[in-house]
Amino acid sequence: MPAVTVDNPLTLPRVTTPDPAVTSARPVLTVATAPEGFEGEGFPVRRAFAKINTKYLDPFIMMDQMGEVDYAAGEPKGTPWHPHRGFETVTYIIDGTFIHRDSHGGGGTITDGDTQWMTAGSGLLHIETPPESLVRSGGLFHGLQLWVNLPAADKMIAPKYQDIRGGSVKLLSTEDGGALLRVIAGDLDGHQGPGSTHTPITMIHASISPGAQLTLPWRPDFNALAYGLAGSGTAGTEHRPFHRGQAVVFGDGGSITLRADGKQDSRDSNFEVVLLGGLPIREPVAHYGPFVMNSHRELQQAMEDFQAGRLGTIPADGH
Repeated sequence: MPAVTVDNPLTLPRVTTPDPAVTSARPVLTVATAPEGFEGEGFPVRRAFAKINTKYLDPFIMMDQMGEVDYAAGEPKGTPWHPHRGFETVTYIIDGTFIHRDSHGGGGTITDGDTQWMTAGSGLLHIETPPESLVRSGGLFHGLQLWVNLPAADKMIAPKYQDIRGGSVKLLSTEDGGALLRVIAGDLDGHQGPGSTHTPITMIHASISPGAQLTLPWRPDFNALAYGLAGSGTAGTEHRPFHRGQAVVFGDGGSITLRADGKQDSRDSNFEVVLLGGLPIREPVAHYGPFVMNSHRELQQAMEDFQAGRLGTIPADGH
């Protein structure tokens, strides 16, 4: 799991551990195991938040863990051209390579540690595929796709694409060097990630060394979620066990705590966790397939606009 790393985390800026005497720890409300399925043309996914009550997710809609899968030659798969409206997709590639194209002119190739941030807004068509070289050779593929809702006032803004290279991610360490933190978006202890968001959120990929504990300050007005990408450990000061393929919902408070088990399995050297927090939008959500709006009428309009070709057209060389 390369993503972006350093040999010695103690060379990085360090996050201050909150004082438990003045900052309340967020309790663990639930731990849920993600169901497995297939997406697009048949690549395996874990539906990270499928078993979590949506009231805890706002402003997030869903998240898929894509892989981890070691493809044989000819096996890598992607998605066909499809529409989106009303939200943002965040695709983070840990291992492997993905190519994005959309009908609004955005796109590019992302690989180990890169993120593509697509604001669908008023609507577009897009496609995500592995490069021909990966299809020919096969290889490891692992990533995430997160859907972030847009408030009603921003749902019909013009589409936008952000290409966030792994080298631009803000790298931080805990005070003892026991965890490497990659801030993709948002603020952590005064350190800003590169992602530009319409809805205030924080997105972090943490690698926690065996036996190490991670306690981070967390905005009290944000929700707080954790998802295990690899390895095993515990969440909260109550040490609730969770592992690869499980999501954690935290309650209210000003800090979150994670600990890596002292012994990880043979596949994983660290406990790999994605941490998410966002300012709840607190608006009605109408979600159907690739559209996230505020009402069923708006969903119907999105489908009508798609069928009439008003969400864009596939480029001539995109078939």
